[in-house]
Amino acid sequence: MEPESGIPTPRSTSPLSWVNLSKNLILAYQSFGVVYGDLSTSPLYVYASTLQKHQNEEAIFGAFSLIFWTLTLIPLLKYVFIVLSADDNGEGGTFALYSLLCRHAKFSLLPNQQAADEELSAYKYGPSSQAAASSPLKRFLEKHKRLRTALLLVVLFGACMVVGDGVLTPAISVLSSVSGLQVTEEKLTNGEVLLIACVILVGLFALQHCGTHKVAFIFAPVVIIWLVSIFSIGLYNTLHWNPKIVRAFSPHYIIKFFSENGKDGWISLGGILLSITGTEAMFADLGHFTALSIRLAFAFVIYPCLVVQYMGQAAFLSKNPESIPKSFYDSIPEPVFWPIFVIATLAAIVGSQAVITATFSIIKQCHALGCFPRVKVVHTSKHIYGQIYIPEINWILMVLTLAITIGFQDTTIIGNAYGLACMTVMFITTFLMSLVTIFVWQKSVLLAAAFLFFFWFIEGVYLSSAFIKVPQGGWVPLVLSFIFMIIMYVWHYGTRKKYTFDLHNKVSLKWLLGLGPSLGIVRVPGIGLIYSELATGVPAIFSHFVTNLPAFHNVLVFVCVKSVPVPYVSPEERFLIGRICPRPYRMYRCIVRYGYKDIQRDNGDFENQLIQSIAEFIQMEAVEPQFSSSESSSFDGRMAVISTRTLQSSSSLIVSEQEDVGVSNSIQSSKSLTLQSLRSIYDEENPQIRRRHVRFHLPPNSVMDPAVREELMDLIRAKEAGVAYILGHSYVKARRSSSILKKLVIDIGYSFLRKNCRGPAVALNIPHISLIEVGMIYYV
Repeated sequence: MEPESGIPTPRSTSPLSWVNLSKNLILAYQSFGVVYGDLSTSPLYVYASTLQKHQNEEAIFGAFSLIFWTLTLIPLLKYVFIVLSADDNGEGGTFALYSLLCRHAKFSLLPNQQAADEELSAYKYGPSSQAAASSPLKRFLEKHKRLRTALLLVVLFGACMVVGDGVLTPAISVLSSVSGLQVTEEKLTNGEVLLIACVILVGLFALQHCGTHKVAFIFAPVVIIWLVSIFSIGLYNTLHWNPKIVRAFSPHYIIKFFSENGKDGWISLGGILLSITGTEAMFADLGHFTALSIRLAFAFVIYPCLVVQYMGQAAFLSKNPESIPKSFYDSIPEPVFWPIFVIATLAAIVGSQAVITATFSIIKQCHALGCFPRVKVVHTSKHIYGQIYIPEINWILMVLTLAITIGFQDTTIIGNAYGLACMTVMFITTFLMSLVTIFVWQKSVLLAAAFLFFFWFIEGVYLSSAFIKVPQGGWVPLVLSFIFMIIMYVWHYGTRKKYTFDLHNKVSLKWLLGLGPSLGIVRVPGIGLIYSELATGVPAIFSHFVTNLPAFHNVLVFVCVKSVPVPYVSPEERFLIGRICPRPYRMYRCIVRYGYKDIQRDNGDFENQLIQSIAEFIQMEAVEPQFSSSESSSFDGRMAVISTRTLQSSSSLIVSEQEDVGVSNSIQSSKSLTLQSLRSIYDEENPQIRRRHVRFHLPPNSVMDPAVREELMDLIRAKEAGVAYILGHSYVKARRSSSILKKLVIDIGYSFLRKNCRGPAVALNIPHISLIEVGMIYYV
């Protein structure tokens, strides 16, 4: 059976229909709490970070003009009008752009790609790549592996900067909001303010395990109240202090700002760019919303509120330049100070929460690309798919955030680091967008170059200003990124070397066929699931096991769990089933495919779905000639997509369910008394692990080929006898002839990461009671 093909319908089918508009308005409302918390809290610290040397009216007017045009050109023009259109099946972010490129050109470095993956319905999203097939630029990039490696490194560097954001955003947002206490309460010292900020930060990270959904209902109202507050205060300050500030909408004031301040004006751009921090979240969080809902929220609410707030602050500062260090809190009229302080602190927490969640998502995507060690991913919401929690990363982020808050104690220095991290991510997004314009949208190279150079010029000026401040705190995201890049690259390098070893040491099918259907060993009752990273061929672990213990199960299934460059794989297309060797050997292959945003849930139904899928394949093979012909031509034959939808209406096997109470009948009938007693003790100690016992039967009156019936009966008997999971417990070592650098990377770096990350059995949700591990040394 072939998967359903065709381009999925875009999320916003008819933008003018009332139902669609109302749905997008609801999503726009929800987006305030998730997407815009970070961007909307920027007024807390922008002017304080910008106007440090020149504190006259002309400089303040110039700073506001710069903020206005920066907000207009980058978040509004670049992100809202252009970048939001480059989604990957509704998903956004750096990895979405990379996966789009990998599907439209052969840029991917994931080793186990197959032609069958291109039949996934999500794979075909976007224009056909045939028109761009002859592009010389595409051929040049595909030909040179170093350029593809460089592209992956650029994407990983962007991901590392997002992780840096996850450390810096909570530090600067919470510290800026709490610093308001020093405006009214002179008694509060810097140390006391720092202590309050640290307590809030610890509380924020400690609550992550609850999941965003537990407090999500208060997030959007908090940000909306905050936006209304800053808009009202901005309007009041503009009218009360200096209405002439509206003249600063003219770019003429930007020219005056640079002509008067010279190099100092350029250096101050590092503070101006803080006004657009959090912009990347509009694209990164696209998967939870729609492009239209995010556009509506930004264009009609966020943009006007921020512009009016910055204008009001500038109007206030033009008459009160001495208030620049505490510009936001000083500009608040005294009667509403405390309500605004409370809502500012809550808004800072909401903004931090969104960036922490985005960091978890990025780490999960890096892991799917084979670029990050296995970590525990907890799904915190049954309703919102993308909300996850990674305990190890959460505590690492908390320690780093507290270290930066206590170490610097100054929002200006943290702002230098924060601005550099955010602008680097935007710079990388611009580069990837230009490639998407050429290879995915199939526009001219000139158009892509115009987009690239226009936005690179603007962002490059800001980035150069941010780099000047590397000694004053800007080094923090660079050091963090460098550490995370080393971890990612070492893991990716070691994983690829291990895969290459497996590929070159596959068991020869001729050797297997020469052994005969019994494989020259005792075939014992049961099913053996042999896990391997290979999508084709028989892994070396199989021959290693057979030579050490000359017995194997009646039915063998080689299982490969792999990631494909799409966000989600639908359950109907998850299983690929094929056969290894002729029918009497009873050897099958199952490839389980996941997208880079999919989460492997342990629903306890994997074994049953696998058995039903194999039974469906056996019947399909007997009926459809293209599968049965594989026996004569190739013994590692064509694979078929087995849909779970088909399984429910399938007549291959009849399923009966019963609750497991004590020791199941199959265990009593097929295993020794010792195993029975061990299992019953295990069940008593772990009552929550008991699952329903599923039994399979053949339909009583079905007419089928005797050979097919016999194979299905063997499959049912093997399932009743029990399922064992066979996994390689590998030790990866560099060859003696390897260079010192390679020995350091493999023997120390990769070995350390493997020992300290989650084991493959835990990551693959394999039950420990059924696990057999085979020790093997890989000399790579």
